[in-house]
Amino acid sequence: MGTIDFGAVIAGVVGQWEGVEISPHRFGGVEFRVGGREIGHVHVGGVADLLVPVRLRRDLVAAGRAMAHHTLPHSGWISVRLRSEHDVPNAIALFRLNYERLTGVVMKKGPTSQILPNVTLLADRSIDDLPA
Repeated sequence: MGTIDFGAVIAGVVGQWEGVEISPHRFGGVEFRVGGREIGHVHVGGVADLLVPVRLRRDLVAAGRAMAHHTLPHSGWISVRLRSEHDVPNAIALFRLNYERLTGVVMKKGPTSQILPNVTLLADRSIDDLPA
């Protein structure tokens, strides 16, 4: 049985969003950009990495939707392990959250609001309200 190319699966969805450019990632895999800014990337080994504000990273990790990045755990980078096809919808939803955050374009269909109920309010919380 063959392995799933998660980068190709995610590229098939994310690549359809307006303005998204797909290119090889410098550490292997595929990278997604919009307006010259990276939305995130998927490594060949099945890990998706996305850069978000640190406060949002804390909320996503606390909600169990992502992990802190393995080499930059205190930055805004988050990682999502793609072990099976069941992990892909969450990864796509996080790419979409980042796409909407970077473009200001809220897409009509999909589960972005299910990731976190109110991203704007969560991102605006003070540092005192956040877990360590």
